[in-house]
Amino acid sequence: MSDARERVLEHLLAHSVRRGDFVLKSGRRSSWFIDSKQTICAGESMMDVALLVLGTIPAEATAIGGLTMGADGLSFITAGVAATMGRELRAFSVRKEVKDHGAGGRIAGCLAPGDLVVVTEDTVSRGTSLLEAARVVRDAGAEVAMVIALVDRGGTAAGLCAAEGIEFRALFSAPDLGFDYEGA
Repeated sequence: MSDARERVLEHLLAHSVRRGDFVLKSGRRSSWFIDSKQTICAGESMMDVALLVLGTIPAEATAIGGLTMGADGLSFITAGVAATMGRELRAFSVRKEVKDHGAGGRIAGCLAPGDLVVVTEDTVSRGTSLLEAARVVRDAGAEVAMVIALVDRGGTAAGLCAAEGIEFRALFSAPDLGFDYEGA
């Protein structure tokens, strides 16, 4: 295991994983919850998280983003760190709804038709948010190269993405954190 991966895993376990009784977005109950933004947005782990993402995504990718809020931290820090390394990687967010004022639309940030995109999510349970963002990206005229999550807690995203012809990668899984998958 790389030093960066080990440090991020330790940070996730210390700061992001919570045990108790939680209701998930799906309405199901769980004995554990992960707020991976506690790791993604922490200054001491941002660089390591971005380096792990950059080491996983295709070198030819030109943009990174996904459904706001889950994708924002991961996308923005990765694009920023990429810039310090001389790699151009634009970042964007997909709004949950069409904006009815200004320029409108669902895309905020830097996404151009023809971009080769990595769609991101902080934590994925089922994979539906990733697929929603991928569809919006395709509708904007860009191509989805892959989707990536910091943590896959559900174990179903890979299958859903494969059915759409999209590669899915997770940097960490529920078993990596000491839990069973909680598929939907």
